Amino acid sequence: MRTVDLFCGCGGMSLGFQNAGAEVLAAYDNWEPAINIYRDNFKHPVHSLDLNSPEAIGHIKAYKPEMIIGGPPCQDFSIAGNRNMGERANLTIRFATIVSEIRPTWFVMENVYNIERMPILPKAKKILKKAGYGITIRILNASHCGVPQARRRFFMIGLLGAKDDFLGRSLDLAQSKVQMTVRDYLGDSLNTQFYYMHPRSYNRRGVFSIDEPSATIRGVNRPIPQGYKKHHGDKADPAEGGVRELTAKERSYIQTFPVGFVFEGKKTDIEQAIGNAVPVKLAEFVARRIIEYSQKGSEGHS
Repeated sequence: MRTVDLFCGCGGMSLGFQNAGAEVLAAYDNWEPAINIYRDNFKHPVHSLDLNSPEAIGHIKAYKPEMIIGGPPCQDFSIAGNRNMGERANLTIRFATIVSEIRPTWFVMENVYNIERMPILPKAKKILKKAGYGITIRILNASHCGVPQARRRFFMIGLLGAKDDFLGRSLDLAQSKVQMTVRDYLGDSLNTQFYYMHPRSYNRRGVFSIDEPSATIRGVNRPIPQGYKKHHGDKADPAEGGVRELTAKERSYIQTFPVGFVFEGKKTDIEQAIGNAVPVKLAEFVARRIIEYSQKGSEGHS
């Protein structure tokens, strides 16, 4: 399936769809550090282009995509932010507009789970429904989809001419009943039982065990602060030793990037790119349901 990735970042969504069998033809972003990482890891082109620009639709359309995928930047909807509706929210509308004008058979939009509470979502859906898409919406917990991370993400999947929720049953049945732990995915390769992840606030715990899913991998990675006070939910006390922060590469593994995926650039940019990425195996989970559905449809018409 001929696929184009918009707001591609460093390539988590592209790699997941590629692994599932989609033919990713090209990708687009305008943050150079992520584009450089993407370019180091994929053979197809990645374009540095502002997707709000007048030439964007024509540029994408030239690839004749059967599917457009993407995660419009989400900071304005994120609980890490202040939930303001700003310029980035307009990129959600832009994604919907690009899809509605090009009209690929399929689209997939990924975002933070609480976009559902935002007034921008009904506006985007209205554009896509008017273009003729049936829409399936799910909040997926990555730890039930092959990722050792309790990361909840919003997915809106569209198919031209389909009924709403056409893919819902397939997505629901394919999820594992048990959450994947870090040990399930990485075994003992981290060589530590406990690790530190800098919390959004000190009201939250920062120490985790490999025998549970990781918390959401974010775009910041800081060492254990001097004098860190043990939170009641922490799985161990850093003051007693045996706890360390994860390296950027280890964080990429929890995002299910493969060992051979190359991350070059400034440390802060690499951490941000990893934290912003769609977990590869989560993207692959969604892509496999789409491709299975598409193949069943083809068999039904043959």
